[in-house]
Amino acid sequence: MNNNALVSVVIPCYNHQDFIQDAIQSVIDQSYQNIELIIIDDGSKDDSVAKIEQMVDACEQRFTRFEFRHRPNKGLSATLNEAMDWCQGKYFAGLASDDIILPHKTEVQVKYLEQHSKIVAVFGGVQQIDENNQKLAKRVKGARGYEFKDIIMHKFELPAPTQMIRLDILKQVGGYDPNIAIEDWYMWLKLSEVGELYYLDQVFALYRQHDHNFSKNTKRMLQSREDVVKCFQHSQYYEKAFRKIKWLNTRIYYYNSENEKLKWLLKLYSIWPTKTFNMLLNEAVKKLKNK
Repeated sequence: MNNNALVSVVIPCYNHQDFIQDAIQSVIDQSYQNIELIIIDDGSKDDSVAKIEQMVDACEQRFTRFEFRHRPNKGLSATLNEAMDWCQGKYFAGLASDDIILPHKTEVQVKYLEQHSKIVAVFGGVQQIDENNQKLAKRVKGARGYEFKDIIMHKFELPAPTQMIRLDILKQVGGYDPNIAIEDWYMWLKLSEVGELYYLDQVFALYRQHDHNFSKNTKRMLQSREDVVKCFQHSQYYEKAFRKIKWLNTRIYYYNSENEKLKWLLKLYSIWPTKTFNMLLNEAVKKLKNK
């Protein structure tokens, strides 16, 4: 077992008492054996800690190394950085405590990274599930690499539950920024400044959709998009990337506003006239087709 690279799987947990055991069990069920599992409960106010404690014996028997800590809330990025300091593996895989990884994920990704030394991180497709583990949509794209320009221009598919990153590179770029809410997009950009990120065309994880997903908090998510791009003002792509994010954010307000559509439409036009015209043209064509 120890002839294979050690993989550090990190599960930060916050108020996921209904899902945390499924997440842990999915790591236990990995076909790849040489894994260390680090779980940090970030000040949960529900029964998450008790649920984790019920699985400690199984984890201690299964993993090369196992750590479980719980303490007051510090936030996701601070928790990931804390766990990263404890990691001893060659590869790092973060897993949200409400998601599930499929049994072949670690084995397939380690093999790919061992064979492609210039790839910084590897990802793949997801099967979306609901709160009751019922399958929803499947998202799988064609295999391809992503560079910094693709990611800052928001032309990428790199689902966080499917990540596997070279730990030395993760530490080289300074870890996660506690001031950034969309920590995964920020990190993909930091990593892509060092090397290529690669997407494999197979499903690696079950990504849970429920009412408490961060993506449901629209206003905070949209502001965080702008915060991420502002971290890369040194890039030659910054101005165009920031304009695109402003356009995408305003477009969401336009489509979700019943009473202020004209206000948001005018703002869209002021940001990107050509894209706004094309959007309206596409809307008109769709309406004609539906008549």
